[in-house]
Amino acid sequence: MSIYADWGLRPIINASGAVTRLGGAPMPPAVLDAFRNASQECVPLDVLQGLASREITLHTGAEAGCVTSGAAAALLLGTAAMLTGHDLGRMERLPDCTGFPHEFVVAREHRNGYDHAVRTAGARFVEVGFHEPISGAGVRRVEAWEYGAACGPQTAGILYVYQSSAHPPLKDVVEVAHDKGLPVLVDAAGQLPPRSNLQDILATGADLVCFSGGKAIRGPQATGLLCGRRDLIAAAAIQMLDMDDYFELWNPPPELIDKTKFRGLPRHGIGRTLKVSKEQIMAVLTALRLFASGAYDAEIAGHHQSLQQLAAALIGLPAKCRLIESADQQSLPWLEITLDEATLGRSAFEVCRSLRNGSPGVYVGHWGLEQRQLIVNPLHLNSADYAVLTRRLSEELQPRVVA
Repeated sequence: MSIYADWGLRPIINASGAVTRLGGAPMPPAVLDAFRNASQECVPLDVLQGLASREITLHTGAEAGCVTSGAAAALLLGTAAMLTGHDLGRMERLPDCTGFPHEFVVAREHRNGYDHAVRTAGARFVEVGFHEPISGAGVRRVEAWEYGAACGPQTAGILYVYQSSAHPPLKDVVEVAHDKGLPVLVDAAGQLPPRSNLQDILATGADLVCFSGGKAIRGPQATGLLCGRRDLIAAAAIQMLDMDDYFELWNPPPELIDKTKFRGLPRHGIGRTLKVSKEQIMAVLTALRLFASGAYDAEIAGHHQSLQQLAAALIGLPAKCRLIESADQQSLPWLEITLDEATLGRSAFEVCRSLRNGSPGVYVGHWGLEQRQLIVNPLHLNSADYAVLTRRLSEELQPRVVA
């Protein structure tokens, strides 16, 4: 039985993957067991985050790390850490940054809606570069020297949004930033797999890196990882944790927070609204071990076969299917379905809407709609889901008869 059905809500078929709006990734049984078992006992959260730091450093090579309530939370906390360091007065005042550096240099082509988390901490962006190939104005994209040229007395750091095609290379930006004595915060929320990115991104010298815990790692949706320099992780953690304690009694784990760097305890910080539970921490650490070990790779062949069968079932309908394999051999394949809208008599948008509104609702990936494409990501699909998905697509891809 479905708990949602018990409450009068019919579950959907998620063929979009680990997207936040549909609930993130499916958690493996071991992760669910970790969540449930962690709920049965209590531990100090700062001590637990110290354990998390040890586990995160094992898999990333970072000096330290902590679990956050999502990758956006990691961005906010990382920004806050770079703005304040160990300065308790600055922590108390965020997001008011009057009187101290608070500008973050960012490439125009790296701007996106998720950088609202950086601005929420109190940072103000200084944009550099142009994406001239997109505007048809030339061939040049943002260049590393532009970051350095934009830095001034109010610069607190640099934001870099990582992907394999990002320009300029992260290592070049890190070199420019460090020449200026500035830290680099990297948004790598969706950049796993490949597993090597857990270490390769930090190996560029980046000071803080943010990963999602609820996508490829398959932890709880509202988890993320912040990893990097120990001093910055300490500043981030102390602005997230419950600080209602006496300084004389406070005994944080030294691998996470060096108490000698603080003259006292700050009030609850700007990250207090981003608290993460003991259950979430243990669940995402369990998921991280599974991901780092390659445990999820065994699913690839089965989904490959199921997607091939789905494509075969759509032969003869006004659609062309193409199975896309991952270059890293660690990501699941996906199915690209390009519609013949003229023969079908409907647009891809109309088909997508009808799939969502049908019984049951089917949510396919929508990022190819403007190219007349429906995308099937198999992450959430089991054999029963494939059967329903095949039926629903076959129904919706029947050509419309015009009288």
